[in-house]
Amino acid sequence: MPFADADGVRIYYEVHGEGPAVVLIHGSGGHHAAWWQQTPSLRRAYSVVTLDLRGFGNSDSDLDEFDTLEFPRDIVAVLDDAGLERAALVGQSIGASAALKVGVRHPDRITGVVLAHSLGGIDHDELAALVRADRVRAEELPVLDRLMSKRFQTEHPELTFLFRQMGTFNAAKMADLRNLTAGGPTLDQVAGAGVPICFLAGEHDAVLSPATVRRAHELLPGSLLDVVPGAPHSMYWERPDLFNRALERFLETIYVAEAVATGGE
Repeated sequence: MPFADADGVRIYYEVHGEGPAVVLIHGSGGHHAAWWQQTPSLRRAYSVVTLDLRGFGNSDSDLDEFDTLEFPRDIVAVLDDAGLERAALVGQSIGASAALKVGVRHPDRITGVVLAHSLGGIDHDELAALVRADRVRAEELPVLDRLMSKRFQTEHPELTFLFRQMGTFNAAKMADLRNLTAGGPTLDQVAGAGVPICFLAGEHDAVLSPATVRRAHELLPGSLLDVVPGAPHSMYWERPDLFNRALERFLETIYVAEAVATGGE
C-alpha cells in the first residue's frame, strides 16, 4: 500500500473502490482500519480513501512532537499522491478539525466536508464556550462511557474490546497532541470558502451535545445538519448502519449538485 510524502513525513493511505472520491479521516483513537464498517459499504459507489495521520497507524511516528496543525498537510499530501483533483472529506471527532482546515484552504479541491461529532475547531467565542461546557460534563464519565453506550458495551463485548485495541496501534495519544483547538477558521472563512458543510451528530453524544451542534448549524448559513436519533459519539463504530446512511445522503447531495453545476448527468 502507498505512502504519501508530507514534507518528509510518510503518510500511509489506502484506496478502495471506484467513483467520486471520499476521504475518511479518523479520530484520536483510530487509524485507517477504524473505517472497516464504512469502506465495504461506500466502495460500491465511491473511491474510498482511508489514511493514518502522522503518529497513527502505519504513518511515521518517530517524530519530536505530534502537532495537529500539521494534519491538514497530511491530508493534502494523500490527495496529491493519489492523484485526486477533488474529494469529499469526512472527519471523525479530532479528524474533523483537519478536514475543515483543508476545505477552507483548498475549496477548489474539496466537494464537501462532513464534521462528524465535532465543530471542526471553528473559531467562535460562543461555540467555544458551549464546547467547553460539554467537555466538563463529559469528563464526569469514564472515557469509554463518553464514546459508546452502556448497552453496546454489555451486548457486544467483543466489538468493545476491539474498539479499545484500535488505539494500541498508535504512537500518538490524546495527551500527546498539540494545538488541538488552535488555528481553526472563523465562521466567515468557512462560509466564504463555499464548500458544503454537514454537521453530523448523535442524539446521545456524551462528548458534544446535539444542542451545541445545532447552534453551530444556525450560525453557519447554508450548512446541513443531521442529528441521528439514538446515536452515540462513536456512531461510526456502534451504529455503522446509521452513520453510513447519513454519509451516503450527504455524498449523494453534493455529487449530484456538482454534476448539475458541471453539466453532467
